Amino acid sequence: MSQEFDVIVIGGGPGGYIAAIRAAQLGFKVACLDEWKNAKGGPAPGGTCTNVGCIPSKALLQSSEHYEQAGHHFADHGINVEGLSLDLAKLLGRKDTVVKQNNDGILYLFKKNKITFFHGRGSFTKAADGGYEIAVAGDKPDTLKGKHIILATGSNARQLPGTPFDETQILSNDGALRIGDVPSRLGVVGSGVIGLEMGSVWRRLGAEVTILEALPGFLGAVDEQVAKEAQKAFTKQGLKFQFGVKITEVKAGKKGVSVAYTDSAGAAQKLDVDKLIVSIGRVPNTNGLNAEAVGLKLDERGAIVVDDDCKTNLPNVWAIGDVVRGPMLAHKAEEEGVAVAERIAGQHGHVNFNTIPWVIYTSPEIAWVGKTEQALKAEGRPYKAGSFPFAANGRARALGDTTGFVKFLADEKTDEILGVHIIGPQASELISEAVVAMEFKASAEDIARICHAHPSLSEATKEAALAVDKRTLNF
Repeated sequence: MSQEFDVIVIGGGPGGYIAAIRAAQLGFKVACLDEWKNAKGGPAPGGTCTNVGCIPSKALLQSSEHYEQAGHHFADHGINVEGLSLDLAKLLGRKDTVVKQNNDGILYLFKKNKITFFHGRGSFTKAADGGYEIAVAGDKPDTLKGKHIILATGSNARQLPGTPFDETQILSNDGALRIGDVPSRLGVVGSGVIGLEMGSVWRRLGAEVTILEALPGFLGAVDEQVAKEAQKAFTKQGLKFQFGVKITEVKAGKKGVSVAYTDSAGAAQKLDVDKLIVSIGRVPNTNGLNAEAVGLKLDERGAIVVDDDCKTNLPNVWAIGDVVRGPMLAHKAEEEGVAVAERIAGQHGHVNFNTIPWVIYTSPEIAWVGKTEQALKAEGRPYKAGSFPFAANGRARALGDTTGFVKFLADEKTDEILGVHIIGPQASELISEAVVAMEFKASAEDIARICHAHPSLSEATKEAALAVDKRTLNF
């Protein structure tokens, strides 16, 4: 006899496990299914984010940043390092430890919230009276019945056409996190978040990194002023960029990977590297879900079709995160998970897509929320802009990290904040003030009038808000 639940969540990534916890808090009997395995075959909930995405990449970024600081910048502080060496196995081992801590933390949260966890892949079997039958495929196969189903199955790395990942030479984000030896030459296809972060990690550790980008410009979704500053900083660090590239052939052999492509002028070029990271986006993961068994509607990309409330075409079936429309961001998935659980409970869950922050965890960090300047120009919306450089910020000088600036965009008439863009130290933390401000429809003047601690990086936020009215105090 199948076990029955009020809510069954398929997928234990950021969207899925958070949805399960919120549903349990609201009094529902909840099950969560996830098939990720650790090195020993045990459960490893947390999805792509925890296992091969956000968490391990940040661990490697932190370790590689320490290595670069010790090798190139400690001397500026009067700290002399002799005989610096890299223990890559230990560095990667620390990353694995961080991942496991997060896996175990999620399992603890399931237990704390009385959520029944099933280690295996979930798929639809059929619609049943008052719900759906879900099969669990894994070491311990099972059959469950749920009144409400939340699909949080995430996404997979997109392959180059005709070039599958082998995770040895041609790498997705997964393989890029566990290269056993620092490659002399590393190629990266795609200059988005993953490409820049992974390219930065391996450049710091000693690789010569070349990034090939199909688009004619750099970071097209980012404010143009920020993108220009970022490209200048990354180029100075040693990353090499080629834009307007069209890849014609990729060959992997014993000596490495050869990439044939045409450049922006249409001339034939070739790049020979030891490893190639392919980071050209991600595709929704509905593999093995057996959507056709219940008539679940998918779009042409394979994403699950949902409305504004994350409802699918089937009654009491919901979908969230990377497997639906919208940005593929862990925190977006989390917010949708909470909102869906609350909607199931008859509450009014809400996600504001206009105030979802974006972050690239390179050095300098890049973070933004709201509209870019080019978007406002395209809309024809009158606006005011103000910016403040970290070079004029006392805390940034003390840190020895003065690259970049904070930029505010505000409505010309009402002064409402329309967008905030940051490139520089701890931009990922600083952006939260802007998110809060925009959520409450704050004006630039509101931020300008708030007392910020001195000395702090956040003072650059205040000064950029002052700059909207052309009255900065320290620049």
